[in-house]
Amino acid sequence: MTALDDRLAALHADLVALPGVLVAFSGGVDSGVVLAAAVRALGAGRVVAATALSPSLPAAERTAAAGFARSLGVRHEQPRTDELSREGYVANAGDRCFFCKAELVDVLTPIAARLGIADVVTGTNADDVRAGFRPGIRAATERGAWAPLARAGLTKDDVRAAAHRWELPLADKPAAACLASRIAYGVPVSAERLARVETAETALRGALAAAGLTARDLRVRDLGAVRGRDTARVEVDAVLVAELAGRPEVLARVRDAAGFDLVELDPRGFRSGSMNELLPDPVRYR
Repeated sequence: MTALDDRLAALHADLVALPGVLVAFSGGVDSGVVLAAAVRALGAGRVVAATALSPSLPAAERTAAAGFARSLGVRHEQPRTDELSREGYVANAGDRCFFCKAELVDVLTPIAARLGIADVVTGTNADDVRAGFRPGIRAATERGAWAPLARAGLTKDDVRAAAHRWELPLADKPAAACLASRIAYGVPVSAERLARVETAETALRGALAAAGLTARDLRVRDLGAVRGRDTARVEVDAVLVAELAGRPEVLARVRDAAGFDLVELDPRGFRSGSMNELLPDPVRYR
């Protein structure tokens, strides 16, 4: 047996012992694999998927999440969360994710209880835990939610491999963090800013397609006021940076669609969690 086989066996053993489980399903590959593994272990009737609806979740992600849950035959709860009612989330310091995850688990736990389910689980994997700077993980753990992938030792690569092995439609889906992750720390989060980021990324994908370019990963980062100008930074796959640098009309379309004063291209390309690079002292937010 391979290491992946051993880890999937451990995942199955953890899940099969449960009378039922509610999976916090964001629509991404990590929580999608947890959901699929739970169905394999328990059967669809003992598994509930829960996708939180809020301004931080793009509309396309909601549609895709509903389709995936439907394909597995599980009950799909779609409660509304209100992160924007939490001052720590709106303030958008380095610990913003703590308040977001706290809101999520606080909303999902009563739903699970109403359905007679004791276990609420997330899609956190072993690499996430080792990354160190994950205030959201702390918030979930403090509220009793746990992470089957991390407990079984499944890494990001393991999760992708499992998704391919099980022929899940989201196996190759790019990482899709919430829209708030695009807003620079210290710039207050609002429904309007979240909607603007979504508009900007939709415009960017359209402009890239019109230019004959296809990006797997892209982000439009809202940097707030930089030298007095409302500024956004575009990140695309590193292999596209040189090409995009010569296509100013693409960035202009993003600027015009979303109402930024200035849209800049990041020469380093897409990097997951790049906003954390701007934190002066991440350790104090753990």
